[in-house]
Amino acid sequence: MRSVKRGRATSDVEVTNVSPHGFWLLVGDAERFVSFGDFPWFRIATIGALANVVQQRPGHLYWPELDIDLAVESIEHPERYPLVSRVAERSDAAARYSTRVKREKKGKGAASPRST
Repeated sequence: MRSVKRGRATSDVEVTNVSPHGFWLLVGDAERFVSFGDFPWFRIATIGALANVVQQRPGHLYWPELDIDLAVESIEHPERYPLVSRVAERSDAAARYSTRVKREKKGKGAASPRST
């Protein structure tokens, strides 16, 4: 157990890198990758919000600006913790709708000049 000066906050968690695919967390002495594929709600977060993470208790992380709680275990083994995000579901549905509308417009736009 580490001793710290009184009144001084410490953190055993730090965001060390961010990429288009996710971000790396240093928790204690171990670095872990948080994939945006497994945790899609982090994809829209700012770097500042991602970096503002605290370890509330051993093995439990919290992002106060995002109101996200995660167990370190779920980061290590996301397949054991199927997470569902309504944000991800909505953005997937919006993407499907947008693609369909673009295809329909493209089809109509391409047919119109030829038919006249």
